[in-house]
Amino acid sequence: MLIDMQRDFLEPQGYLAGLGYDLGGVRGAIGPAQQLLAAARAAGLCIIHTRQGYRPDLAEVPAHKLARIQAGQSAIGKPGPLGRFLIRGEPGFQIISELAPVPGEFVVDKTANSAFWGTDLAAILTARGIRALILAGVTTDVCVHCTLREANDRGFECLLAGDACGSGDAEAHRAALHMVTVEDGVFGVLADVDAIVTALDRMDRPIATPTAAEIPQDAVREESSYLGDWSI
Repeated sequence: MLIDMQRDFLEPQGYLAGLGYDLGGVRGAIGPAQQLLAAARAAGLCIIHTRQGYRPDLAEVPAHKLARIQAGQSAIGKPGPLGRFLIRGEPGFQIISELAPVPGEFVVDKTANSAFWGTDLAAILTARGIRALILAGVTTDVCVHCTLREANDRGFECLLAGDACGSGDAEAHRAALHMVTVEDGVFGVLADVDAIVTALDRMDRPIATPTAAEIPQDAVREESSYLGDWSI
């Protein structure tokens, strides 16, 4: 899953820059995310992109958030160089060209920080029998972490690609990565992209099938969904 790699979060004319954040922390995730995406495609994984954005009339925005927008305390819906900030259909809402989806990949549009809330993400994962997720994107401390936490609560095994994530706040990014590791990995596993790519390469290798003579007579053969050792 690549979370919210959109122009509004990653380009100098977008929403995040308009709030005064340094984009170095989010743009640094682009290269590793490209490497991860290429490896996931080569391995034949199901790929899901998410986009954060609201209806042009802001009808789904809760009253307290709408009040902040109307008071000028939130930039959501305000005009900018890439159109209205975080509004569906505007140029800034689109995923950056470096990570653009290709036919066959899913795009899940959301209005909450978690990609599960109010979307069909859970149904997509269930329909494909997916039980484990590799997550990357922006921002580490908000939408990535909210999605990771809910995925964990829903029973998914989660792997966070730390260097393919980014935030406008360096300390928040560091803390968000650290929180994955507490309590012996309460939210999942943390790894860098190089390690994940190496594991995906191992998973892609043909698995040797033992001959009948090599199988113990008392062995119980069961159907397995094992795809190979891709542990980090």
